[in-house]
Amino acid sequence: MKILIIEDQQDLLEAIVTYLGRENNICEGVGDFDTASEKVSLYQYDVIILDIMLPDGNGLDLIPLIKKENAEAGVIIVSARNALDDKISGLDLGADDYLTKPFHLSELNARVKAVWRRKKLNGKQEIVFSEIKLLPERREVYVNDKKLTLTRKEYDLLLFFISNPGRILTKEAIAEHLWGDYIDMADHFDFIYTHLNNLRRKIKQAGGNNYVQTVYGVGYKWTNE
Repeated sequence: MKILIIEDQQDLLEAIVTYLGRENNICEGVGDFDTASEKVSLYQYDVIILDIMLPDGNGLDLIPLIKKENAEAGVIIVSARNALDDKISGLDLGADDYLTKPFHLSELNARVKAVWRRKKLNGKQEIVFSEIKLLPERREVYVNDKKLTLTRKEYDLLLFFISNPGRILTKEAIAEHLWGDYIDMADHFDFIYTHLNNLRRKIKQAGGNNYVQTVYGVGYKWTNE
C-alpha cells in the first residue's frame, strides 16, 4: 500500500512511518495542513491517516479535497479529541474510520488493512483473477495453485495491476505508487520494464497468462481482453 500520514507530532509521525514501512508499505509523512494539501492534490494514495489538529488548519477540512483528488483512498482520522461531534463530522465528510489517541501502532496497522480491504477488495481476504490468486494479508501469489516466489517490487507491481483491472496506468503512476513521490527525480522509468518482464516470466513459467497490455506511449493496462 501507499500511505500518507498527516500528523504534526514529529515523534508519533516518525513512529507510524517506521512501523507501517516495516509492513511493506510505501509511507510518506507530513506535519502541516498546507503540505498535506499539496500531497493530496499531486499524488495518489491507498490510505490516508489524518490528524484533526494541525498547526495551520483543521484536518477535517482536508477530507473534501481528498475525496475530490484521491477518491479511492481510505481515510482514517486520528486525534487526541474524543468528542462525538468530531467523529460524526469526520464520518459524514467521508472518512472511513476514527481512532483516538493514544493508540497502539498494531491497532492502527490492523485498521489500515481493514480499510484497504473494504475499499479495494470489498472486504474479501483474497483477489482472484482467472488462474491468478493473491492473498494480500500474507503477500502470497498463486498461479494454477502453484505458489510464486516474487520479489517485493514484483509483488507490489502485480497487486497494483490486479487491483486496478481495465485501467490504464501510466509509467509515472506505477513508479510513484511503488517507490514513493521522490521518484519524481528519476530521469527515466526503464526499471519498471525490468520488473514487469520478470513478473511476466514467472507467471508464464507457472502456466499463467499475460494480462498486462502495453498501451504504447502511455503505460500499461491489466485486462483479459
